[in-house]
Amino acid sequence: MVKGLFITFEGPEGAGKTSVIQKLAAELTEQEYPILLTREPGGIAIAEQIRHVILDCDNTEMDARTEALLYAAARRQHLVERVIPALKENKIVLCDRFIDSSLAYQGYARGIGVEDVLSINEFATEKMLPSLTIYFDIEPEAGLKRIAANNNREINRLDQEKLDFHYKVKEGYDLVKEKYGERIRVVDASMDFESVCNQAREVLISYFSKHGF
Repeated sequence: MVKGLFITFEGPEGAGKTSVIQKLAAELTEQEYPILLTREPGGIAIAEQIRHVILDCDNTEMDARTEALLYAAARRQHLVERVIPALKENKIVLCDRFIDSSLAYQGYARGIGVEDVLSINEFATEKMLPSLTIYFDIEPEAGLKRIAANNNREINRLDQEKLDFHYKVKEGYDLVKEKYGERIRVVDASMDFESVCNQAREVLISYFSKHGF
């Protein structure tokens, strides 16, 4: 029986969610919350190998459906090997990206179809969804400027897409927010780092207290 909390962080490129989730995970662990920090694609050995294939800047010929299937495969392995066992141990799993990314990026921005990508992922996850998602909202130009200014950030194949693609990603996320509004909380990621951290922290602490953590 799953007992813990499965919480995901979502957002377009350059939204800062990875930096925020790492900072908050460290803080909450110090405060003795039972935190497990992980990411998608990745988090375990097999999924990290798939991540390398997906995000490799040399793989420019990758078909959109191949990309979607690889994400779903990595997601399945990560879920059964890392996330579900942690939830059974009553841990709070903080995950950098999950199914919403596939719906926005592959389903909408790649033009495969949100419902088709949802179907692929429902098969992979057995229809499992997060209990809470924090969405980091930022305009595409601002996010890409952050990426360009950050010399320490991993540059991947998605970063090299044209601005139009990133606008479509944001539109895709807007559709996702409408579809799953009951579990998605939005933070303004255009603000300075500490302000964004404060917004996300407030959402998390409030949610923890409502669920007995």
